[in-house]
Amino acid sequence: MNKTEFINAVSAKSGLSKVDAKKAIEAFVETVSDELKGGGKVALLGFGSFSVTEKLARKGVNPKTKQPINIPARKSVKFKAGSELAELVK
Repeated sequence: MNKTEFINAVSAKSGLSKVDAKKAIEAFVETVSDELKGGGKVALLGFGSFSVTEKLARKGVNPKTKQPINIPARKSVKFKAGSELAELVK
């Protein structure tokens, strides 16, 4: 499902117009992004939680040249499914 299909599905299930559904989805994405950018966590009961994890610097190998490379430290977004969502998908 791409963004347009997601907007259409939200519009159909919520009774919102497609324009309002798009605004709501964009507001959700922006709110979650801002919270994660600030180092926070977003937890939606029954759905899951978004958080930021730190990946340490490490050594790796370039598969093309087989030369060792240094992979810098970085931050990564993590999503952990809530129990209800995990059970639904099972």
